[in-house]
Amino acid sequence: MINILKKELTIYTALLTLLIFLMHPDMLSDPTIRLGLMQDKANYIHPLLYTFFVYLILFFLRAISGFIAKLFEKK
Repeated sequence: MINILKKELTIYTALLTLLIFLMHPDMLSDPTIRLGLMQDKANYIHPLLYTFFVYLILFFLRAISGFIAKLFEKK
């Protein structure tokens, strides 16, 4: 159970990092300005919510592909 949680947390963290750099490429050059903008607007939760929605989509796609793989494995 702990291994599954570690795996899913690793996937979530990697997805969060990927989405941050895709949506805000200025995080690589000057992250303090971006973090300052987040503090001014007080929108701390939106990266976690966007990542959660993308993670749910990936989770369902992984579940469906695993189910299909099991169907072909039994035959």
